[in-house]
Amino acid sequence: MSNPHAASASTMPVGFVGHGAPTVALDAAKGAPWQAWGARLPAASAVLVVSAHWESAPVALGASQALPLIYDFGGFPEALYQVQYKAPVASREVFARVAALLNNPVVNESQGWDHGVWTPLVHLFPLANVPVMQVSLPSALGPRGVYALGQQLAPLRRDGVFLLGSGNITHNLRRRGPEGGRPEAFAAEFDEWVKQQVASGQSDALLDAEHKAPAFRMNHPTAEHWLPLLFAAGASEGSPAAFVLEGFEYTNLSRRAVQWG
Repeated sequence: MSNPHAASASTMPVGFVGHGAPTVALDAAKGAPWQAWGARLPAASAVLVVSAHWESAPVALGASQALPLIYDFGGFPEALYQVQYKAPVASREVFARVAALLNNPVVNESQGWDHGVWTPLVHLFPLANVPVMQVSLPSALGPRGVYALGQQLAPLRRDGVFLLGSGNITHNLRRRGPEGGRPEAFAAEFDEWVKQQVASGQSDALLDAEHKAPAFRMNHPTAEHWLPLLFAAGASEGSPAAFVLEGFEYTNLSRRAVQWG
């Protein structure tokens, strides 16, 4: 498995995380690779997350003040609904910088952090000492619109902001199976195809994955978990990619995580 390239002193890396099942927030073993990843990252002034679980176009910013976490799931152990993540909200200066780059989008002051935000962050930044903000996923704009959002926000890297897309490389919950099961061909081949395109910087192929990737619709009956990868790729500015985590959970759900830069 590749090691992430060290970021330059003036530019933060960009990340994509396969956030998987919400119960990962309670799982120290599954969280350990994320914690190790976070420990290797340069000190961030803030983390900005685009999650599969908040779709809104035009693009909107999440609340500028702390709100309770969103437990946007059902049927899980009660302990999961007790998880807290009390990181500070990003500063007014960061909000203003994001707003300027996005031409003054709406701020949704009722939008707290969904599980696509906090389940990885409880492991990536377990001290909850990195300020957080969320930007909506403009899925209605399609792959190129989401990629362009990453390009728009890429200058934040020079301000020390860690840009993070949170989704999944494969996400067909109807085909999930037992933990530890061998992934089926449709998921394994798609995950490998994505790895090859990301490693070689083939953004055009990723943007047209619906037509070029093997079994795209089998892996993504809906696209919201796919698009955060394109946000991160758009923000990467051609930085080299490395895979900080590979493998599957629940048979066909890819855990692949990527760092650019």
